[in-house]
Amino acid sequence: MIGKLTGTVDSVGPDWVILDVGGVGYVVYCSTKTLSRLPKAGETARLSIETHVREDRIQLFGFMADLEREWFRLLNTVPGIGTKVALAVLSTLDAPDLATAIALRDVAAISRAPGVGPKVAARVAAELKDKAPLFADVDPGLARVAGEVAEARGAATPVRDAVSALVNLGYAAPQASAAVAAAKQSLGDDATTERLIRAGLKELAKG
Repeated sequence: MIGKLTGTVDSVGPDWVILDVGGVGYVVYCSTKTLSRLPKAGETARLSIETHVREDRIQLFGFMADLEREWFRLLNTVPGIGTKVALAVLSTLDAPDLATAIALRDVAAISRAPGVGPKVAARVAAELKDKAPLFADVDPGLARVAGEVAEARGAATPVRDAVSALVNLGYAAPQASAAVAAAKQSLGDDATTERLIRAGLKELAKG
C-alpha cells in the first residue's frame, strides 16, 4: 500500500493531480484545499496517501498533512459517506474547523459542503462526536454541553433563545453555541435566557 508520495507536479484537474514519481505518473484525488496548496507544475510536492483498492480499480487520495488524511478516514466510516463526499467536506472545511464543527454539533457548517444535506451533516456530527474533541481546540466538557445546546435548539428553551439572541447580534452560530454552552456550564441548568445572554457575551469578549 502507498502511504506517501514525493514527486513533481505534472498537471492538475478539478479534483486530481498527476504526480510524476521517477517517470511514473500517479493520479491522486485531492480536496480543493489540498490542490490550492500544491506548488506549481514542475515543482516538487509531497502528499500523504490513502490507497483504496477495489475489484475494478485502485484509487489514490492525497493530503498535504496526515491530519487531513485521518479525517478522510474517519468520514469514510460514517454510513452513506463515500470518498467523493468526504473530499467535498474537506474542500469546505479545514481539518481543525471540521473537528470544531463536529465537537460543537454545528450541523450548518458541515452541511455547507456540496452534496451534504442537513440529515447527512447531522449523521456526521452524531457518528464522530466522540472523536472530534481529540482533534479540535475545544474543551471536551464544553463540547459535551455544546451538544446539549444543539439538541435543545428545536425546543423553546432559555438555551435556544440565548443562542438565537447572540446570532441576531451578529455572532456566527458556532461562536454563539460555544459561548452559551460555556455560560450554561458555569451558571447551571436553571439559568434564565437573560443571564445566559449576558454570560455568553462575556465569553465572546474573552476571544
